Amino acid sequence: MTDERLSRQLAFIVEVDRLKGVLRQTSLIDGSRRENSAEHSWHLALAALALAEHAPAGTDLLRVLRMALVHDIVEIDAGDTFCYDAGANLDKEERETRAAERLFGVLPPDQAAEMRALWEEFEAGVTPDARFAIALDRLQPLLVNFNSGGGTWKLHGITHAQVLRRMAPIREGAPGVWPWVERAIEEACERGYVLGNGERGTGNG
Repeated sequence: MTDERLSRQLAFIVEVDRLKGVLRQTSLIDGSRRENSAEHSWHLALAALALAEHAPAGTDLLRVLRMALVHDIVEIDAGDTFCYDAGANLDKEERETRAAERLFGVLPPDQAAEMRALWEEFEAGVTPDARFAIALDRLQPLLVNFNSGGGTWKLHGITHAQVLRRMAPIREGAPGVWPWVERAIEEACERGYVLGNGERGTGNG
């Protein structure tokens, strides 16, 4: 291992510490503060371990764990984009691609290519590994919002239809979990956490 290679690896580790300071819209379940993107990534990795038996056949759990850890690194530069804000999502891909080039580029070329490929695979959402990782990425904020009395759904006036549309990838990515998700969204509507389809929402999406 050359000094330059080690220096680049250590520089990357230092750089990604900044992910701890990127605040998401979703709060902690206890409502005390907003979660950060590093906490979200850690939560996804643990969810992958806990829910591995619900992954599609042929899923490589180690690859899913690696995707969970790298999928939001780009938010260091691009920021967290609220999923229900249509306007903010217009240039999301461009912002995150630029961020990927810079952030993964801190690493030695072989590791940069490897991590960039994992991020791109997650974004494409085509492989069983990516579909499972995306399903977990959608499920985590649902669990937080449901268990915190509505969370950002209630704050932004999000509707039943918006949540159902957002959660749709879970149907294919973690099919065994989907019936629970449908029931949870229905119950969230009954509890007033999300607006009914006939009600007027204030959120974008």
